[in-house]
Amino acid sequence: MKIHSEEFRVHAGKTVQLKQWPTKVKAAYKSEADYQKILAEHIHEMSRLQGLLYGHNRYSLLLIFQAMDAAGKDGAIKHVMSGVNPQGCQVFSFKRPSAEDLAHDFLWRTTRCLPERGRIGIFNRSYYEEVLVVRVHPEILRAQAIPGELADDKNIWEKRFTSITNLERHLHRNGTRVVKFFLHLSKEEQRKRFLERIANPDKNWKFSQPDIVERGFWKEYMRAYEDCLGATSTENSPWYVVPADDKLNARLIISRIVLDTLKELKMSYPQPRGKAELQALRKALTKK
Repeated sequence: MKIHSEEFRVHAGKTVQLKQWPTKVKAAYKSEADYQKILAEHIHEMSRLQGLLYGHNRYSLLLIFQAMDAAGKDGAIKHVMSGVNPQGCQVFSFKRPSAEDLAHDFLWRTTRCLPERGRIGIFNRSYYEEVLVVRVHPEILRAQAIPGELADDKNIWEKRFTSITNLERHLHRNGTRVVKFFLHLSKEEQRKRFLERIANPDKNWKFSQPDIVERGFWKEYMRAYEDCLGATSTENSPWYVVPADDKLNARLIISRIVLDTLKELKMSYPQPRGKAELQALRKALTKK
């Protein structure tokens, strides 16, 4: 199966109902060996384009990963970006905000980590936590140092959506391409992966009681994601809903989308120096 990025894209202005988006589709690979072959091809091409991105030094790429627990964000980042030059890639994982983070606006801690020109930035969770986790758990909002009338504003989520889309439009205008992935996992597949983490001693550290607590808010999270995806997927900074029940296929879909995004950029290497200048440099280097 050939992967078409557009099949997974949330188009701007569309209402999102996640029940209509599959968590598993026909695999793009025939066997695990075939998966490895396709992924290697994607990674090889991605490495070439990353070098071009770095040499052109006009654009940057920000990849945002959001998902429910056990959806495979870490694995996707690890495998898809395995061939990327570490000097040209920056990965940030955003956990619980610190006291310093809470003393600033909700976009502050992530804005400081935006990629430089010529580089790829990866956010494992992001500022979108502020309209997902915080929305499901409003007590977090009350703990933030914002004026009371703002915390009680019934339209606070719509206003945060506006802040986010305004930021992403600003980034696009300045050369940063923002691509956002929601790894769409079924509740049943999450249950299987949680049980695997319990059964496998090497994965015990990945599982704890809070994971079960959050699983109890599944419906609330799905509603929050639906509103978020519909409100913040734009023409220039789209969301992609990636079926995540098959980890291998999800990685191939993600790598294909990243490749397509890089290929859309009008990039070229800097013009080589003129022959006369190169000859002068050669002469200076060979002069005793």
